[in-house]
Amino acid sequence: MTTSTQHSTKELWAVAPADVGSEESLALLREYYLDVANRYYLLHFGREGTPEEIETGLAGSPSDDLAAPTGAFLLGRYGTTEEPEACAGLRVLDADTVELTRVYVRPSRRGTGGGSHLLTAVDEAARALGARRIVLDTRLDLVEARALYTRHGYREIPAYTSNMYAEVWYGKDLTGADR
Repeated sequence: MTTSTQHSTKELWAVAPADVGSEESLALLREYYLDVANRYYLLHFGREGTPEEIETGLAGSPSDDLAAPTGAFLLGRYGTTEEPEACAGLRVLDADTVELTRVYVRPSRRGTGGGSHLLTAVDEAARALGARRIVLDTRLDLVEARALYTRHGYREIPAYTSNMYAEVWYGKDLTGADR
């Protein structure tokens, strides 16, 4: 009989605030962008994005505002690895609302609880920014992300942006009113 030792993913993931402009943050943000952009290009054009399209998209999608006082950026590390394996950003929209963006877990770490740990840390970071509500927009084809959000209390809301890539919008009340 074979037995296996179960480890809590809580012990394996550590999520902490990070400098969005650091080398490791920028590298992970590039991976995030390549992942979502190439999924879009494959779905709509049957091909991956060209290097020019990717660079243009990256340049048009800065993350500078994911730092205090206009936001926060989090990195997740798995196990004893030094390299970040996941990220998430928050952008302050108004005194009560922050926007969740740039949620990414490296493909090799998906299914290990990283997304859940990120979203737990996101709630804490949002509250630290004074937010009472988190909103986000996403695409319909990002089904794994949408499932993660709904498992963590996000509900569909009316559109709050006109982002050309946004197809569905979610919100989460941090005050406990909708729990």
